[in-house]
Amino acid sequence: MEAVKETEHYTIITQLNDGIERITYTPRDRRRDTPILMQHGMWHGAWCWAEWQDLLAKQGWESHAISLPGHGASPAQKSVRFSTMGGYLKVLEQEVCRLPNKPILMGHSMGGALAQWYLKKVADDLPAAVLVASWTAHSTMGDGALLHLKRDPVGFMLVGCTLSTHPFIRNAERASSMLITEGAIYKPEELYGKLCEESALVLNQHNPPLWRPLRNPKTPMLWLSAERDAVVSLKGARKSAEFYGADFRVIDDAGHNLMMEKNYAETAQEIHHWLTTMT
Repeated sequence: MEAVKETEHYTIITQLNDGIERITYTPRDRRRDTPILMQHGMWHGAWCWAEWQDLLAKQGWESHAISLPGHGASPAQKSVRFSTMGGYLKVLEQEVCRLPNKPILMGHSMGGALAQWYLKKVADDLPAAVLVASWTAHSTMGDGALLHLKRDPVGFMLVGCTLSTHPFIRNAERASSMLITEGAIYKPEELYGKLCEESALVLNQHNPPLWRPLRNPKTPMLWLSAERDAVVSLKGARKSAEFYGADFRVIDDAGHNLMMEKNYAETAQEIHHWLTTMT
């Protein structure tokens, strides 16, 4: 399956091949040889990057957003609740290998954790990595778990009982309180309608002893944190950026889904400026 859309500034190609949805924005005025590969987080799909893909394409960046199996338009290969970080990492590794040039890897939330797994377990040789409201370097527990428990103790209990993280986003109110703030480009019901099932196993796998972060990575890193993040604490994000030696930015008055908050354009511009100095 392939769909092509031509615009004034770029071409959008949406494909579903080998069970993976890929959305590619190719600028008419391509000014960068290095592509950007975008990895979504829990419950999301390639669709969540559309606004940033638009803005970055207008700056001359080619970008590729993928949907993991069972997310977006990618069909499930098995029950999503039994998906693992290892399985997701294999998909991401294959997508990196598909590109003619090594990409800048951009990951949101769980996708940021996958970017960390790629650098640790596959290759620490990318032009750059941009971690967007990412899971922290050392675990998903600690401050992050306390945020979930305080905000939604019932959902926290149900996740443990069902092996699914869907209870965290079980209705539009819960999903929006976790992911966005007032003025986001998606309304709560609209966002909730696009979210999907997600495994709870991946939450446990990004913790010791199954996971330990890479020390002194060679890949330059930008860590973006949201001031009003209900998922990842600022304390944990800052500590993680310091551990990796990453450049750290806090996006004011923004929630977890930085790519769809009201100031998404300013955040994309921040990324563009950083990338132009690093690549």
